[in-house]
Amino acid sequence: MKFLYSPLQRLVMVTTVLLFAGGCASTTEGGAVHAERRQLLLISSAELEKSAAKGYAQLQAEAVKKGSLNTDPTLTQRVRMIARRMEPLTGVFRADAPGWKWEVNVISSDELNAFCMPGGKIAFYSGLIKQLNLNDDEIAIVMGHEIAHALREHSREQVSAALAAQTAIGVGAALLGLGDATASLADSAYRALLATRFSRSHEAEADRIGLELSARAGSDPRAGVALWQKMLKAGGGNRPPAFLSTHPAETERIEQIQSLLPTVMPLYEAARKR
Repeated sequence: MKFLYSPLQRLVMVTTVLLFAGGCASTTEGGAVHAERRQLLLISSAELEKSAAKGYAQLQAEAVKKGSLNTDPTLTQRVRMIARRMEPLTGVFRADAPGWKWEVNVISSDELNAFCMPGGKIAFYSGLIKQLNLNDDEIAIVMGHEIAHALREHSREQVSAALAAQTAIGVGAALLGLGDATASLADSAYRALLATRFSRSHEAEADRIGLELSARAGSDPRAGVALWQKMLKAGGGNRPPAFLSTHPAETERIEQIQSLLPTVMPLYEAARKR
């Protein structure tokens, strides 16, 4: 069967192929844990970092209005000191990261949550630390994991995946002669299925990079085992906290940590000697 495409359709197809081919790159070095992978990156880091900075500023403003921003000086200092030990070491994975405009704040909330936005905008919710009674090494495991998301630009990958899907849907609709309404419906369905949380593969990758980063900063990587045991318990033994609902099972995470200990323990021991 021979397919005949109009010049416009051929142009759209060629443009799409070139767009996707040109968007494959890697944002980080693999490190000792060998986290090498090609990524689909269709938007610039600058675009996403600008949006992240705006969102982070809004989050801070809302927290100030509620009187919940950095209300515990001791806890805030703990979290910031752990972050400061890690920030210069992010250069192991990407040379530009130590120069990011890093910000670290603690929000008073019972929510079990923490994140690092693109460009190094970090927030910890006090409930995560206090309810799980995290020590500094366990905080560092969470910190390294969240920083790893920013280093690896998982948010940028998600946005790129959405853009790729939207483009593919548009091309498919054009080639099949479907109306705009059908293409719009397909696009809406994809967006509904696209979780705002990171995928399981992204989470496993952030665990690997984060574990190495925390070890290089002098935090005991074995704390990762205790951390995920606490996470499991916090979910009633059946599930982790809500912000981890799309993450790998705790048993899988513990197994990965244990498999990486021979690699990262020497980094931790060297850091402790320094």
